[in-house]
Amino acid sequence: MVEHRYLGNSGLKVSEITYGNWVTHASQIDDSGAIATVHAALDAGITTFDTADTYANTAAEVVLGKALAGQRRASLEIFTKVYFPTGPQGPNDTGLSRKHIFESIDGSLQRLGTDYVDLYQAHRYDYETPLEETMQAFADVVRAGKALYIGVSEWTAEQLREGAALAKELRVPFISNQPQYSMLWRVIEDKVVPASAELGISQIVWSPMAQGVLSGKYLPGQPVPAGSRATDEKSGAHFIKGFLRDEVLTAVQRLEPIASDCGLTMPQLAIAWVLQNPNVAAALVGASRPEQIASNVAASGVKLDADVMAAIDTALGDVVERDPQNTYTVSPKARLA
Repeated sequence: MVEHRYLGNSGLKVSEITYGNWVTHASQIDDSGAIATVHAALDAGITTFDTADTYANTAAEVVLGKALAGQRRASLEIFTKVYFPTGPQGPNDTGLSRKHIFESIDGSLQRLGTDYVDLYQAHRYDYETPLEETMQAFADVVRAGKALYIGVSEWTAEQLREGAALAKELRVPFISNQPQYSMLWRVIEDKVVPASAELGISQIVWSPMAQGVLSGKYLPGQPVPAGSRATDEKSGAHFIKGFLRDEVLTAVQRLEPIASDCGLTMPQLAIAWVLQNPNVAAALVGASRPEQIASNVAASGVKLDADVMAAIDTALGDVVERDPQNTYTVSPKARLA
């Protein structure tokens, strides 16, 4: 069963393996398949579910709402996000303005079939809206009982500090950041993680398997597998392209004996690795088939000793991306419309 961790400096516990439906629901799999995977997650002890209004242009929230219908609401932690364009993508259908936040939370709650979300997240930083406006709107959403806590995704260390200062002033619980993080992508370690630890903010990390590259199924010098994410432009193919270099894929293959010696599969090793970071509260994992859930859950509670962590670093060598400047390029400088 999945172990739980506190999220940030709060009393909220979340399952350290969290179910995310970014590229699966209303996209890769039909509704019946999505419902089956969610129920498998529940059976495995996953209580935390992450989505966003922009996933499949709001349809992913609808599917998750259907899948969780009938469950005891108090036993679940449901997260969603706001920022990216939704609906007809008009001039105010994006960003972190007060207008868009207020309209988006109501839409998300309706689609998810719940009166509140446990965590409401700014999906990116909005350079076109004053941060004071955004944080005041989030505070009002919390005070209206529509969200219990607030978080963000892919904010820089400086943005986290500024947001946390306003949150403290507004007396609103700001407890999480959701960045990309994996053995291959460690750009948050230099600045974001230390700032977060100081501020009482946890990481909920996405792509712990580097878009599937750390599963070992992508081989150097070979075509990408048919039907894989790398072939599907609707399912994050552009995110994986940077990892599909022969030097990266060759290094990843060197992880297989390490995983085997630990009694783990390569995906389990990848998930367990991110969970060794004490600032990580949860690893976001998706699934297109129920059996994938059982395999992923086996990474919960795994402790990797110092020798294993060192062996992983040696195997990957200099293909690991560590440059903290990458954290400054994720949020668009202008809203996407």
